[in-house]
Amino acid sequence: MDHVSVLLTAQPQLASGLDILRLSLHVLAATIWVGGQFVLAGLIGTVRTMGEGAPRKVAQAFGRMSWPAYWVLIATGIWNYFALDHQAASSGWNAAFGVKMLMVVLAGVGSFMHTKATTPRSRGIYAGVASLSSVVALVLGIAIAG
Repeated sequence: MDHVSVLLTAQPQLASGLDILRLSLHVLAATIWVGGQFVLAGLIGTVRTMGEGAPRKVAQAFGRMSWPAYWVLIATGIWNYFALDHQAASSGWNAAFGVKMLMVVLAGVGSFMHTKATTPRSRGIYAGVASLSSVVALVLGIAIAG
């Protein structure tokens, strides 16, 4: 039976309470971490008009929300991993998972380096690394979810 036939004949069921909690926390944290980066990118031009220190203050405020979200992503990602049956995982799934984990680390490193950067050019480079790797991790997360 092909994949589409399985999807069409399978009976939809609700997830368990713990699965709902685990996945909801993971998606909420991803919304803050990934979505917040794009919201800030869209607002930074306006924030710059508010004064010399405004971008730094806004970035610090975002950091107070985004870094806890990043660590919630790590924790719930580990929880997600152990909630799966790995014996049934294909080599493609394992490869995608490995790349996703690399992107999660790269997103964290890029974001951290962005906060430590001292020039506009380096801040931009690190912001790009963080955003691109965050999006790739998000897309791979959807792919490995099946």
